[in-house]
Amino acid sequence: MTTSIIPTLQNLYDVTQENQDNRGYCTLQWRRGKLLVKVPGKVKQPYLPALDSKRSLVKCLQHSPVSLVSIDPKLGEASLRFWADACEEAQKPIFLSIPTGKKLPFRQLQRLIDWIAALGLLLLLSPVMLGLIVLMQVYSPGSLFCHEWRVGERGKLFQSMSFCTYNTTPLERWMGKYNLNNLPQLFNVLRGDMSLTGSRCWTLEDAVQLNKLPALWEVEAQSHLLHLDGQTL
Repeated sequence: MTTSIIPTLQNLYDVTQENQDNRGYCTLQWRRGKLLVKVPGKVKQPYLPALDSKRSLVKCLQHSPVSLVSIDPKLGEASLRFWADACEEAQKPIFLSIPTGKKLPFRQLQRLIDWIAALGLLLLLSPVMLGLIVLMQVYSPGSLFCHEWRVGERGKLFQSMSFCTYNTTPLERWMGKYNLNNLPQLFNVLRGDMSLTGSRCWTLEDAVQLNKLPALWEVEAQSHLLHLDGQTL
C-alpha cells in the first residue's frame, strides 16, 4: 500500500498569486516513487499545513516511500532551502526539476580521475589546511566551516563546504584573495558532488533567477585546472 504524505483535509482552497509564497500551497505529484513539488495553478486543492513546519515535513518524508524529491525552482529560494533542509534531515535526495540531457560518455572515468586528483590534493594540501585552521582559531574565533546549498550535476542539491570568512580580519581577506576558503570543497569532490573540471555549481539564487538550467551542464561549463565553486586555484 502506498503511503501518502498529504493529509486528509475537508476544506479546499483556490490557490491565487497572492498566497503562493506560502509553503503550504504547492502541487505534489507522485511519479514512480518520486515526489514532484511544483508551483500551483488556479485549481482546487487542499492546503498542506505540514509544509509550514520543517519537523512535520521531515516526519512525513521519513514515513513515506519517496525515493527522491524533484522541486521546481519557480517556487523560490526560501522554499528550495526549506525543502532541501527537510530532505537532508529525512535522508532523501533532492533535485531541481530541470531538463535532462543525454548521458555523457566516459562519465565514470571522469569521476575516477576527479576522486584520485582530489585525494592527492587533500594529502598535499592538508598541512596548509591544518595551518589555516589553527590561524583561524587564533585570529578569527568562531565557526570554522560554512555550508551552503548548491546545485550540482543533473540538478542535485548538495551542501558545499568552505572555511567561514567574512572579510573582517586580515587573515580572512588574505584567504579570500587567494580562494583558500574554498579548499574544503575538495571533500565535496571526493563525495561526487562536484568536479575539479567541468560544470560550475549554481547557487539557489542563481537557479531561481535563471529560472532554467542547461540540460547538459558540461556544455556551458568553464573548464579550469582546478574548479572549486566557480573559482580557479
